[in-house]
Amino acid sequence: MARWQPNSSQRLALAALELFEERGYENTTVIDIAERAGLTKSTFFRHFQDKREVLFGDDAMARTLADAIVAAPATAAPLEAVAHALEAVGRQIFTPERREFSARRRAVIAAHPELQEREALKGLGLTASMTDALTRRGIPDLTSCVAAQLGALALKIVYERWSDTANGDGFSEAARRALDEVQAASQAMPRG
Repeated sequence: MARWQPNSSQRLALAALELFEERGYENTTVIDIAERAGLTKSTFFRHFQDKREVLFGDDAMARTLADAIVAAPATAAPLEAVAHALEAVGRQIFTPERREFSARRRAVIAAHPELQEREALKGLGLTASMTDALTRRGIPDLTSCVAAQLGALALKIVYERWSDTANGDGFSEAARRALDEVQAASQAMPRG
């Protein structure tokens, strides 16, 4: 086996997904995942803390969201900056090639409470990244927090819709629509 092989983290994620589907999360070990990927246990631990982390990747999505919010046009309102970020995630992370993997990943996570908990924690981290990026744009704290929460809700909705392989929409377009729907729903709520 070569000392270094490209795409190790992707290979580990795919191997983990396959094994979680076949055996279940609880019945799969780190060694099983590494062996299925054709890698060693030490290579696994260079990429991930534990088997729970293998389906959640690094902080690429948080960085993409934050960078795109900061890079949005200076005239962009808070939700327009968030829309800019969701579109960037669609271009860079949720590409058509990732759709099938994402659908399978979503099903595995839905079947395991420990993975559901980790998914919720990742969502909180993404919201915090968006809040921080909006604040860096000079948007007041409360407005940044609300816009990030609405963006996180839109991201959750669009991810569920997009990862349904029967849905033919691209991620970026569906994200814009989901954000518009979330914003409209929040404006339609009557006050106390």
